[in-house]
Amino acid sequence: MPALKDSRTEVAGSGFTDLDDGYVPFEVIPGDPSCGFLLLCDHATNALPERYGTLGLPQSQLERHIGYDIGVEGVTRRIAADLGIPAVLSRFSRLLIDPNRGRDDPTLVMRISDGAVVPGNARADAAEIGYRLKRFYLPYDRAITEAIDAGIAAGCPPALFSIHSFTPNWRGVQRPWHVGVLWDKDARFAQPLIEAFREDAALVVGDNEPYTGELEGDTMNRHGTRRGLAHALIEVRQDLIAESAGISEWADRLGTMLKRFARYPGLNEIRNND
Repeated sequence: MPALKDSRTEVAGSGFTDLDDGYVPFEVIPGDPSCGFLLLCDHATNALPERYGTLGLPQSQLERHIGYDIGVEGVTRRIAADLGIPAVLSRFSRLLIDPNRGRDDPTLVMRISDGAVVPGNARADAAEIGYRLKRFYLPYDRAITEAIDAGIAAGCPPALFSIHSFTPNWRGVQRPWHVGVLWDKDARFAQPLIEAFREDAALVVGDNEPYTGELEGDTMNRHGTRRGLAHALIEVRQDLIAESAGISEWADRLGTMLKRFARYPGLNEIRNND
């Protein structure tokens, strides 16, 4: 895959005419649309538009995993720059609205997250949630669609590679995995990834751990399963990518995986996943 000659980030317009503050809810990093992959980063940042302040939370709460997936933005940017792979990143905190949830999911706008009450979401009624969908969720969703369409138009339907991170400890229980691969019905990308990770005896690798990939309406379901594209969601333990050295290490590791599976048989085919 050719590396980008110019790796500057491009920010595309949202397409709406009623946006009141100029806040762009997603970011597109350009790359080679025929490379066979598309990077996605649903929880890249804990940023919030000015009108929402900190949603009534102390800034320290936004710095926790409830605000974003720690480390994933740096990993995504590094892979995109090194390999010339297009990427789409959200530019709003998951606490505002979670783009990795279906529109009717009760956790779409969280009122309580890992013990933290979110005052700015306490009175988010249907109208407010509808506004956040239109203003933030849907533009990000459409940016993904447009990036996929560009790959298909270039003659190579992209395999989706979604980068997330998880907490080392959950409710007092230590999580043993270093990395997990989440998937649903279509295993053609996930299973080779799992097998490749397990070649490293030092890694504890989760197969649909610490979460399941069987989530109706999430990003992989909307853009992978429903469109017949190969896809996998990667979860890296947050303590491994909380600092720059870990970000570089895991970006290199994941980048090596993507190079290994470039043009992998069947990976760039559109299939019926029903």
